Amino acid sequence: MRKVRLGQSDLEIVPLVFGGNVFGWTLDEKQSFDILDAYLDKGFDAVDTSNQYSHWVPGNTGGESETIIGNWLKKSGGRDKIVLMTKVGGTFPGNPKPNTSKKHILEQVDVSLKRLQTDYIDLYQTHYDDESIPVEETLEAYEQLVKEGKVRWIGTSNMSAQRVLESIELSEQQHWPRYQTLQPEYNLFSREK
Repeated sequence: MRKVRLGQSDLEIVPLVFGGNVFGWTLDEKQSFDILDAYLDKGFDAVDTSNQYSHWVPGNTGGESETIIGNWLKKSGGRDKIVLMTKVGGTFPGNPKPNTSKKHILEQVDVSLKRLQTDYIDLYQTHYDDESIPVEETLEAYEQLVKEGKVRWIGTSNMSAQRVLESIELSEQQHWPRYQTLQPEYNLFSREK
């Protein structure tokens, strides 16, 4: 299958990413494993999730999707066959507003890595931007995570064009990691954005 490169990174994927927000919500663990196995068997290779999925379901607290994906990775041994993407900065119980502070990002990456049962994330994305936090602080966190080997590349989602440009300019000036992808909300069901 034809692959595409994500930005200027070395990540190449079949250009269809499986969105894992359904895991732990509309799909239980067994159904999730079946879907992921079929997805991989068909030659697809990129899975996206977030540390907040699926906190909106009664009884859930966030991280359910990452946990299911981690359990699948352990069972299938398929970590080297997928590009693993997750996000930070969204809301969940105990974190009622977007948070892109360095402290929060450094704490949450370790929580995500534990749930995902891996020692690195291929693409770590700013899920929602807290515009009260300087982009320097967020990018410093990503710089540290890339140096530590916990994150390979970074991307963003739900960030204003102005803040994306500001971040890219600063990344280039400081030789820090640069956002390689932009994941705006758009799907066949919700098309108003």
